[in-house]
Amino acid sequence: MEFQRIEEHVKAAYGIDLASYKSKQLVRRIENFMLRVGAKSEVEFISILKKDEKISKKFQDHLTINVSEFFRNKEMFLQLEKEIKDRLSPEKNVLKIWSAACSYGAEPYTLAIIMDRLTKGKKHNIIATDIDLTILQRAKEGRYLKSDVKNVDGNLLDKYFEIRDENYYISEEIKRRVTFKKHDLILDRYEKGFDLIVCRNVVIYFTQEAKRKIYEKFYEALNSGGLLFVGATESIYNYREIGFEKAATFIYKKPGGK
Repeated sequence: MEFQRIEEHVKAAYGIDLASYKSKQLVRRIENFMLRVGAKSEVEFISILKKDEKISKKFQDHLTINVSEFFRNKEMFLQLEKEIKDRLSPEKNVLKIWSAACSYGAEPYTLAIIMDRLTKGKKHNIIATDIDLTILQRAKEGRYLKSDVKNVDGNLLDKYFEIRDENYYISEEIKRRVTFKKHDLILDRYEKGFDLIVCRNVVIYFTQEAKRKIYEKFYEALNSGGLLFVGATESIYNYREIGFEKAATFIYKKPGGK
């Protein structure tokens, strides 16, 4: 990476290891942000980050690429719902589900809505993680804009959201079904025993080596028969080498189970 001093500062200040991110994309993002704040060198930029907490926070958000939307790629979530019902027997089992790199929380709340529809009143164990504590705090609040819920059917909006001051608030019942935690996909250890892992539109920003390690760790974190759901641009080309089977488009299965 070209910005070695910035890379070192980011690791020390935010705990983010930029070495695992795609270099060209990352350099472009850093250059754009430096331009916005008028920094002409690494030294000047780091000085600005140290002096101005607001700019530092915006830069961290800029690096961690936070996008959140309910039922993003809706048809894919409908397919996931079918796979959960057919393969994981949610009516018989309490499922352990992980929404990795969950951003503002729309994804784990989407999963909670799906599970409520499949098994009304049954509480499954949904864990949502992100590297950014500020983003996690926003996720816990459960407040969204109209653009965030554009893919949510009207009957689900009425049932699971409350509209106040042009904001959409997720219901307290759904909020209680999700546990938020800080987690770094590169640096932190992975819990085990998951029936479903959802990690979408994040791994594309990592190097090939980092991607492989993440997918291998997801494989180890899944129970036999467990599912991994990835984003629309994130086909795992070496999924057989890792040990996965293909359950459906963008859904991979650890052998065993149904």
